[in-house]
This record gives sequence, C-alpha cells and structure tokens, in this order.
Amino acid sequence: MLRPLLIGATAVTALFAAGFSAAVATRGEPSAFDSVNRDRPLVALGSERQCERYAGLPAHWRDDPKAGMVRLRGGEFVMGSRSGYADERPAGDGRTRVGGFWIDQTDVTNAQFAVFVRATGYVSEAHRQGGAVVFHVPTPEEMNARDLAWWTWVKGASWDHPSGPGSNIEGRGNLPVTMITQNDALAYARWLGRDLPTEAEWEYAGKAGHDGADLDAAPRDASGKPTANYWQGAFPVLDSHEDGHAGLAPVGCYAANDFRLYDMIGNAWEWTKDPYTGPHQSHSNGDTAAVAPPARRHDTPMVIKGGSFLCSRDYCVRYRASSREQQEADLPASHIGFRTVLRDGA
Repeated sequence: MLRPLLIGATAVTALFAAGFSAAVATRGEPSAFDSVNRDRPLVALGSERQCERYAGLPAHWRDDPKAGMVRLRGGEFVMGSRSGYADERPAGDGRTRVGGFWIDQTDVTNAQFAVFVRATGYVSEAHRQGGAVVFHVPTPEEMNARDLAWWTWVKGASWDHPSGPGSNIEGRGNLPVTMITQNDALAYARWLGRDLPTEAEWEYAGKAGHDGADLDAAPRDASGKPTANYWQGAFPVLDSHEDGHAGLAPVGCYAANDFRLYDMIGNAWEWTKDPYTGPHQSHSNGDTAAVAPPARRHDTPMVIKGGSFLCSRDYCVRYRASSREQQEADLPASHIGFRTVLRDGA
C-alpha cells in the first residue's frame, strides 16, 4: 500500500530540490515586528525545558486583552511559492499587502480552550457530531485493507477526549487544542473579541520578513537538527522522532521565528478564515473526509496553513510557510488547531 505513495513523493521531493540551492534571505531585525512588543511580557518559550514547564496560559491572560500576542506592523510580502505545489503559485508577482494586526505567539492551547468552555458552556462540534477524525499508526494489515488507513473516525473523540472515550487532556494543558472545527475556533476568537487570520495574514506572519529558498526547505538548523515538529521516517509506519516528539508536542518547544511566533511550521495545522480555492491536484495528502460517517454532509473547504506533525519528505511536504491545504469547515481532526488575530482598529 505504501509503494505508490512513496513513488509519488519522489517527484514531490525533486520539485523542491531546485529551490533549495538558491540563496537564502538575509537575516536581520524584521521591520514588521513592532517595537511595542519589547515592553510587553512575551511568552518565554523556545526549548524543551520551557515548553514542558509551560502551563498553557500566557501571563495576564484574560486581564490583558492582548496577552500572549505580538503586534505586527502592516506591510508587503510575496505570497506563495514557485517551488511548491501548484496551488501555492503566486498570483502575478505575488506582492501582497496586509494591514497591521496582533497575533497569538502560540497555537491556542488546551488550557486556554478549557477556560473558554467553562466560561461560556460552549459545546464543540465534535461533541455535537459524536466524534472526530483521529490519526494512528496503522498495522500492515490495515495498510493492505484500505486507503488512508492511518485515519479513523472515532466515536466520542473530541478536544477534551483526543483519543476517544476514556482519554482526557489531564497534564496536557500546554498542547495545541485540536479536534476543533473552524466554527469552534471562531467561537473562541469572538469570545475574546478577535478573529481568525486570513490566509495572507497567516503567511505574512509565518514568513517573518523573509523571502528566500530556505522557506521551502525542511526546517533544520545548521547542524541538521529539525527545528519544528514534523515526521521523520517512513510515513505512516515509522516516525523516528528525530525532532524529539512523536505526535503533538507542547507549544513552543522550538525556537520562535523572527516575529517571535512559535510553531508556525509543523505540530498542528492552523485554521484561517478563507475558503479554499485553487487546483485540487492528487498529492496524496489524505482527505480526512473520506473516513467520516457517510451520512455526514460536506461543508465548505477552508484553507489551513503551516503543516503538522504528520508532514514528511515522503508525504505531504507541507512543513513550510507557503504551504496550504483544504479542510471542510465542520470536520474536526487530530492534526488541526488554530491561533487568533486582532486587527488594528478592531
């Protein structure tokens, strides 16, 4: 079952190879990172020790309406990639302008979402639908029996029961909240007077002032160590967790980008507010809707950004700021989370 997937992935790897040899963007202090941030108590993360000790709630959260956020000045950037998949190609010269906005430093955590639920009584769509799509490492028998054997619709799975009935998030307040639909994410954001980012806002923040071939490379440091949580090994049967994590990691275990944002690449995909348009090429990313109950109605495909712990060199190849994927707005899954924004003037 793996052979066709891996053969197709060889072509994908070759697709990016040409881009890797180009000169990388010049490093420096990014002009969009507003100086107001230097006077704010930013979340102190970026290492294994720090992320393990983090409780999942930024300092002054709920007292300061912008707690856990940084402000980015508006500006122009090149949206998309000429080295990636067909639906990532820039429109025209790709120059795109966004206004100024605040954005969460990390994905919204289980701890933050739990406070929201306690305060409002909100019932997530996974609870209302009676389940969610969950990843597991498939057996050889499962791989031979069906496509997308790593995805299963699990009855009773939800943000607070991530593996189904009997599981819980005790001791996992610092992990990204997942099994969240776009409506769930919007409900949380609006509770705080915020919104979800547009695709352009998300990519502007993810690229952090850079525009070079390194944006299309697998995220590794100068010594070759992974700098994000993505899959190393043969997907979906062997994750060598060279990056230190198999499955979801706590937020902020890796260094922030130059806008002081953590986990923009890997760990969990992130919802945007934009509908998905573009080529629907067969890149074997694994449509989670294929394992949802047959009677479930299909909702609008929305753009998700950033890749997840499931992206690897032989599957997905979306651990990049320009990457984009579609997800039905009301379909909860174990590899999708979100962060919020607050636009200037809102």
